Amino acid sequence: MSQAESNTVLVVDDEPEIRKLVAAMVGQFGYQTLTADSGEHAMRLYKNHGQPLALLITDVVAPGMSGPMLADKLGELQPELKVLYISGYDNTHVVQKYVVERGHALLAKPFTVEELRLKMGELLKPAVVSNANR
Repeated sequence: MSQAESNTVLVVDDEPEIRKLVAAMVGQFGYQTLTADSGEHAMRLYKNHGQPLALLITDVVAPGMSGPMLADKLGELQPELKVLYISGYDNTHVVQKYVVERGHALLAKPFTVEELRLKMGELLKPAVVSNANR
């Protein structure tokens, strides 16, 4: 199964409420979700899942392994992995290094379901991200 055919999004955030909320939003778009509270947990889930991911949604700042470190490690296992960083901080350096240079995306917290849907749609072209609420 190629990444374009994958229907699984890995959501990583150390705050349980945010992790659950983002996973619920992604589920509304028809995707299956895996959720992890750390980069290390995300790596274990990815390896156990055994299939490519459609997308990694990860907080930039996390205890232990940061979002960019996780994206780098998963990128070694799945080179074409699409990444959406979510962050409540001003990440000018991260935006330049990881978002612009690597073709990833950044969504500032807090964000709406529609903002997430649009950002996922940009990243997952030609895959269609539908809005189940319409």
